[in-house]
Amino acid sequence: MNQTHINPTELAEPIAVGHRTLWNVGVTAGLIGAAATSLTAAVARAADVSLEIKGEPIPISGFAVFTFIGAMLGVGVATLLSRRARRPQRSFLRTSVVLTAVSILPDAFADTDTASRIVLAITHLVAAAIIVPSIASRLARRDPSSTGRTTPV
Repeated sequence: MNQTHINPTELAEPIAVGHRTLWNVGVTAGLIGAAATSLTAAVARAADVSLEIKGEPIPISGFAVFTFIGAMLGVGVATLLSRRARRPQRSFLRTSVVLTAVSILPDAFADTDTASRIVLAITHLVAAAIIVPSIASRLARRDPSSTGRTTPV
């Protein structure tokens, strides 16, 4: 009697996708992230958070634009890592965590009030929470040329 062993983690592994799909996912996540950060900023402003740097108000549209640009940079990093890294998904997640933390640093020292600093940091985290998992889900867990099973996500 033959028995087949099925590893449950292998069942959950997604199929391989091309770089075009990675860009499509990145654009979609970028648009959703842009809307979410804009909404976060609009709600904060409605709650009387100034969202001003050196007395100049940050336009709500600025949150959307920079979030989308960040998402596209993330797709670029993911594309590069998918070609060069031994474990693209893991490398992308680690890189994203570091870059998100670094992106929050200027908020801590911005010439603004504490409430605005907190909201600015929150918008970075909101964007990362939407964009990073979406892009990471499209990356391989291991390099196809390495030994063992390749698992593009």
